Amino acid sequence: MEALRLEGIGKRYGRKPVLEGVSFSVAPGEVYALAGPNGSGKTTLIRLVTGLAFPTQGRALLLGEDVHKNPAARRHLGAVVEAPAAFYPYLTGRENLRMQAYLAGVKEAVSLGRRPGEDHLTGVLARLRLLSVADRKVGSYSLGQRQRLGLAAALLHRPKVLVLDEPTSGLDPEGVELVHGLLQELAREGVAVLLSTHHLQEVSRYAHKVGILGGGRLLDEVVLPRGEAYRLEAQPLEGALALLKTLPQVVSARLQGGAILFEGNPEAALRALLGAGYRVRALYPHRFDLMSYYQERVRHA
Repeated sequence: MEALRLEGIGKRYGRKPVLEGVSFSVAPGEVYALAGPNGSGKTTLIRLVTGLAFPTQGRALLLGEDVHKNPAARRHLGAVVEAPAAFYPYLTGRENLRMQAYLAGVKEAVSLGRRPGEDHLTGVLARLRLLSVADRKVGSYSLGQRQRLGLAAALLHRPKVLVLDEPTSGLDPEGVELVHGLLQELAREGVAVLLSTHHLQEVSRYAHKVGILGGGRLLDEVVLPRGEAYRLEAQPLEGALALLKTLPQVVSARLQGGAILFEGNPEAALRALLGAGYRVRALYPHRFDLMSYYQERVRHA
């Protein structure tokens, strides 16, 4: 089952459309990044996914359940929507997390002293490198520390889906690297991650897909290569694509810009195509520049 699925979701304020007909899905263990200029609808989309706003069309499904018709579906969701997350400034970071755990019904993280629950809470703090300030009042925290505390709160109940709105805004380079590294780890553990971001270079290192928003619409969805990628120009194009998809030496193949982008063994692909009578015009390594592609796509739109 898909961890998260949007089906033609949209939002209007009066007559003004903010989002229109956005559809995509995020699988368990997958990182989906939302990119787009300011005002493109990223934050509105995040609020719809988390149930903080209601759509005027379409629906958002979390593990197959409609998050607006069945609010209990959000028990599997961890989210940080407002940056920085709101905490009681007169309580310590540890006390704030205990309170959030109690409200969320995470009993294992509420217990006091050196009990197993406290070990879990301490482990979450350690993962975000907050142990050294865990017993200081949050009012004395820096912006970056509050940002990381918000992410720690989202991880307390071991969510299956994590939704983040600009999780690295306000962080120093070390904090940015920490958060991106943590998101990679969570994906490897099977968590589905949806985040909005302007940090395309960092995200391109580990994201599986990037959805490009513009004017309230999903302009494009880019599947990022995970290994060595190649660009192939052949005739007829559709038939060549279908053949490549049957080869065990080819990991993935798709059409993009009038050519085929594929990951796998280029020699095996070439032999198979020529052997089947296809005309191969060009085959060369492909290095995908996400930033350039994003800028061109937004400019064109």
